[in-house]
Formats: sequence, structure tokens, C-alpha cells
Amino acid sequence: MKLERILPFARSLLANCIQSGDIAVDATMGNGHDTLFLAKLVGDSGKVFSFDIQQDALIATEKKVAENNLKDSVFLSLCGHEQIKSVIPPSFHGKVTGAVFNLGYLPGGDKSIVTTSATTIEAIKQLLEILAPEGIIVLVIYHGHPEGQQERDALLQYVESIDQQTAHVLEYRFINQMNNPPFIIAIEKR
Repeated sequence: MKLERILPFARSLLANCIQSGDIAVDATMGNGHDTLFLAKLVGDSGKVFSFDIQQDALIATEKKVAENNLKDSVFLSLCGHEQIKSVIPPSFHGKVTGAVFNLGYLPGGDKSIVTTSATTIEAIKQLLEILAPEGIIVLVIYHGHPEGQQERDALLQYVESIDQQTAHVLEYRFINQMNNPPFIIAIEKR
């Protein structure tokens, strides 16, 4: 297949906007895969700020970055992504080049703990304030569960209302697949 699948496309978007020395955000650290990917992009001279409300996510991510000798490039926060602006130092505001969200629940974790539209939208608003021009927010939306469907609907309504002078908004999805496959919303700050 020539079309990129959802997760590879998300990573392509991030790799196109994040370079060595940059500041990046993993808004939902989960099992640490995106934090590790971002840390490799920013290198020793950059920084990744990662957020999750679950101790298990923090432990898994901490282990992954340590095993890859990238601990110095990562700052892990055991708090919700709606705290992004208060956790990331003001000296980095305006310098964040990329951010990623994998919405839903922690794979292999407690499925009753899910992301919510209220905190996700608040995090997006804060990121739009502190992103560098042409910085990108990538949202991977998993909507195969009731909370995910509510979050999807609220997010779509919100991103469609973002002024085009503020950002470009892209939706990338396969429309003929069964079982509510994940899709991407990408927001590029102007």
C-alpha cells in the first residue's frame, strides 16, 4: 500500500517539523513510544516534555528513555496535558515545534481512565499559544469506545472553529474501514 497508515503518517508529520535542538511535547506519554521517537528527533540539545496522569505510563516511559540513553532530553510530568503551559518554562514558549496526542486510554492499562475533550481542547489552546510558527500538533483520535466518540465529536467541532488565520487544520483518515479506525487531526500554526 502506498498510502501511509495512521501512525506512520503521524510520525512523518512530526519528523517534518521537529529537528535536533527543538522543543517537542508528548501530551499523552502512554507507554513511551512517542516520547522516545520525539527524543531521538530533538537529540541531546533539545527537550521533550511528556505528560500523563498515570504512574504506570511514567514508569514505562522513564524505562524506555533510560534504556536508550535519552533521559537528559526528556522531562516527564505526572499531570494532565491541560497543564502544558504551566509545566513548560516560559523561556520555551514560542519555540515548541511539534506535539502529539494519542487519545483514548493507556494500551494495556485501565480502560476506565480515558482522555477527555475538555482537557484535550484546553491543551490544544495552550499549545497554539506556545507553538513556534509552522509548529504542528498531531492528534491521533481513537474513537472505538463511547468516551472516544464523545471526545471525537467535541474535538472536530472545536478544530473546525479555529480561525484559518491562526492555523491550518488537516483531517487524515481512511473512510471505508470498519470498526472505527483511528484517524488524525493535524493543526499547523500560521
